[in-house]
Amino acid sequence: MCDSMNINQKEPVFEEAMDQLEQIVKQLEENDVPLEKAIGLFQEGMALSKLCHDKLETVEKKMDQLIGPNGETKPFSVQGDDEQ
Repeated sequence: MCDSMNINQKEPVFEEAMDQLEQIVKQLEENDVPLEKAIGLFQEGMALSKLCHDKLETVEKKMDQLIGPNGETKPFSVQGDDEQ
């Protein structure tokens, strides 16, 4: 894996992770990458994809809550959202 995913480094913010993921996709699409390197890039890309997904889920959960007039939180729903 690349140094960007080194355990000693802090977890990248969403935008950094997306940028890294885009670079990996570009490398895999445009370059004649040796198989071993392509596998490593793919694994790093999957880890970044999961990281981005998890961050988006966390934000979505936060957005599902609204602050009421007395400071309490209540779930947010969009009309027609109950049909899932």
